[in-house]
Amino acid sequence: MATATLSPADADKLSNLKSSVAALSQISENEKNGFTSLVARYLSGEAQHVEWSKIETPTDEVVVPYDSLAPTPDGSLEVKNLLDKLVVLKLNGGLGTTMGCTGPKSVIEVRDGLTFLDLIVVQIENLNSKYGSNVPLLLMNSFNTHDDTQKIVEKYKNSNIEIHTFNQSQYPRLVVDDFLPFPSKGQTGRDGWYPPGHGDVFPSLVNSGKLDVLLSQGKEYVFVANSDNLGAVVDLKILNHLIEHKNEYCMEVTPKTLADVKGGTLISYEGRVQLLEIAQVPDEHVSEFKSIEKFKIFNTNNLWVNLKAIKRLVEADALKMEIIPNPKEVDGVKVLQLETAAGAAIRFFDKAIGINVPRSRFLPVKATSDLLLVQSDLYTLQDGLVIRNQARANPENPSIELGPEFKKVSNFLSRFKSIPSIVELDSLKVAGDVWFGAGVILKGKASILAKPGVKLEIPDGAVIADKEINGPEDL
Repeated sequence: MATATLSPADADKLSNLKSSVAALSQISENEKNGFTSLVARYLSGEAQHVEWSKIETPTDEVVVPYDSLAPTPDGSLEVKNLLDKLVVLKLNGGLGTTMGCTGPKSVIEVRDGLTFLDLIVVQIENLNSKYGSNVPLLLMNSFNTHDDTQKIVEKYKNSNIEIHTFNQSQYPRLVVDDFLPFPSKGQTGRDGWYPPGHGDVFPSLVNSGKLDVLLSQGKEYVFVANSDNLGAVVDLKILNHLIEHKNEYCMEVTPKTLADVKGGTLISYEGRVQLLEIAQVPDEHVSEFKSIEKFKIFNTNNLWVNLKAIKRLVEADALKMEIIPNPKEVDGVKVLQLETAAGAAIRFFDKAIGINVPRSRFLPVKATSDLLLVQSDLYTLQDGLVIRNQARANPENPSIELGPEFKKVSNFLSRFKSIPSIVELDSLKVAGDVWFGAGVILKGKASILAKPGVKLEIPDGAVIADKEINGPEDL
């Protein structure tokens, strides 16, 4: 974005910022250029809002129903040929801080002693062993997760899978007061920097040299997903469809529930498919955006993208995704992080589509309440895949609210002798000093709300069905 569109004051800000950034020795020229380009776009005030009247609901050609996809080829040689065109990339830049863990979130144990990363490796190993294919795994780390991930990846070195790691960009946080980089003002530690969102996956893939390596191996598509989404497994029907129809980009979407009101949705806009996020919605239309009736689908962040198209668009500097300003406070200093999201890139690719996938492909673990779901009898583990229990009649998962005593993984695990049976559970609320015995069964609507100062122990084998429990007398 040319700085000519900036006001004189903003042009000065940008000029001063560029001088300060040029002096930062910790980052590459690519990172410096990417960062100053992002700031220039932000200062120029590129339009974030869409014209509401131009929004159209996508047709089935644009958001393809999963059930309409052609079946996968039968022969194992055909499947091998499909898989040999694929790379799996997991976004591995996040820390497990929300759940009270240090280090990469992907090394939290999910089930049967296996971590997110273990499950991902087992899934791809099984594909490679079964079909004689070579699907590599790429992990995009951030400077926060790089060192720990390198150590963890060592344990897979004898596995039947090629693992590549690369880092996403490292950008300096902006000090709000004077718009200068935090590291140039004495904040020399990690707090001076941030990873600029997963929209950075495309330039980082190119800048790291990994993209050219993959293209030289005959790879055509990358399947990008969050490392904490247990439903994001390789799907041959989707891959086959994209290759047959020469789609450059595919976003998996799934039907929205009331729990997903913040998730971006796909729209048709001025002849192209586009991701609409809540930040772009004019205030007077926010309630409409959140309604399940009008905007029925949301982005799972499972993305399938053509590698040659990524190279073409990055080299042309054409991926101008919407900027997400993320204000923070570090050591009492107000700072700004400018980020982008990979889903917003959809409008720059040719023949981009959505595929409306089953809800089972979206199983993220963002909090211990999600961990309770996937560790319970609601799911089983099979070849690294987390499979839903057929005995559950309700297609939706139970809603679970756990109090702050359960927020950290270590506290959560210590408060359950074993994870309760929840196959027949509709909703659960737990708050206060509650401890669960072994073999507890929860059904219907269950509330376990310990009174202040009371230690409430649920005995082994207790069955709690459609009941509120506040103290031992209610058991």
